[in-house]
Amino acid sequence: MSISTASRLRPRTEPELAGWLARSAATTQGAQLSTDEVLSWLADRTQAHDFRVDPIPFADLDGWFFDEASGNLGHHSGRFFTVEGLQVTVADASGVTAPRRWCQPILNQPEIGILGLLVKEFDGVAHVLIQAKMEPGNRNLLQLSPTVQATWSNYTGVHRGAAVRYLEYFTGPADGRVLADVLQSEQGSWFYRKVNRNMIVEVSGEVPPHEDFRWLTLGQIGQLLHHDNVVSMDARSTLSCLPLDRGERGALHSDAEVLSWFTGVRSRYTVRADRIPLADVSGWTRTESAIGHEHGRHFRIVGVSVHAGSREITSWSQPLLEPSGLGVVCFLACQIDGVRHVLARGYVEGGLVASVELGPTVQCVPDDCAHLPEAQRPPFLDRVLSAAPSRILYSAIQSEEGGRFLNAENRYLVIDVGEPFEPPPDYLWVTHGQLNTLVRHGHYLNVEARTLLTALNAIAVTA
Repeated sequence: MSISTASRLRPRTEPELAGWLARSAATTQGAQLSTDEVLSWLADRTQAHDFRVDPIPFADLDGWFFDEASGNLGHHSGRFFTVEGLQVTVADASGVTAPRRWCQPILNQPEIGILGLLVKEFDGVAHVLIQAKMEPGNRNLLQLSPTVQATWSNYTGVHRGAAVRYLEYFTGPADGRVLADVLQSEQGSWFYRKVNRNMIVEVSGEVPPHEDFRWLTLGQIGQLLHHDNVVSMDARSTLSCLPLDRGERGALHSDAEVLSWFTGVRSRYTVRADRIPLADVSGWTRTESAIGHEHGRHFRIVGVSVHAGSREITSWSQPLLEPSGLGVVCFLACQIDGVRHVLARGYVEGGLVASVELGPTVQCVPDDCAHLPEAQRPPFLDRVLSAAPSRILYSAIQSEEGGRFLNAENRYLVIDVGEPFEPPPDYLWVTHGQLNTLVRHGHYLNVEARTLLTALNAIAVTA
């Protein structure tokens, strides 16, 4: 039997979706908990489980070993990730900057993990199922995380732990409405071509409850983003992919002009990133308990022993990457004819699949730049560090991926500069709405920009 044309065709977009999500973003009282009660619940879940993370020497890492030939640090299963070397050369076709070359350790995790959020309507308002999840690298251990946060090794049982709860909503037959599904990069300075599948799925049926999970509105999560180290990086990344519509009247640059500029930045830089043996990385030293830079900059690799009563497997040991200090990540912002714009940068990172992604105005660890002459410091860094409190629209310290990084924190900022100015070639004023459009496609916004986009989505409700 043939299928009629009318029954085959469906709308390409769902216009009502943006309004439905906007109502959730404007609702700060959830069906299950108030925002204040969320913090109490998170504290209770911390007390309910036995969590412990202890530093250990490399020799005490169970199942991990240094390869005799390459010096790479890996797991005997061949899964999870390895610590290898990376040699990077960045050439500027325009000749504005000289070629840059460096080598460094890098985490290589080729598996594509799943970061999944379930969405369900309660009393006409969309709620997101958030998990109180422990990660060994988080300074406060427990943070609000996606419904599902799992590497391929996790959800295929390489670690021989318990099954990942709610995974079937993201890997089985499609029982719900897919709101977002996009491959997104992670830190290109610390990971080699790391990609996760960011998914958001709406369900209508009953979802089995669990004590470590709660339904929250987008407005509640927006309020919690103003607290330090409450909403995890993986949750922030996934939330940034929501199909929101800011309803902007226009922009300084059309979408086509933004894409043309970004394509030009990508074309301008040639990035060669070659994996090399960890033993061949110059300027870095290895001791019994750390792999670090000879001047103490950037980061170091350390080992930890972990006990976590709420995880799929309750005890293990692993390496973690520990940055040298608190980072600063900032969008400079302004109003142009009543429409908020932020200053985005085409940011080159050796570990990115696409080499260049849209990043914040400033993204660095100031302590790593302190030894540099002013002309070599990141553009706009001093302006960010000296900003008047009255100009700061958003400020919070947020953790990065606690499953791979130890005490990795950035202060995320959005700073109003008043009047727009003519930016350097690698920078462009783009609107909040343009970022919301670009993030629905992979390899456009880097992970730091996605955190700031989630923060912009939150502060836009109260602006």
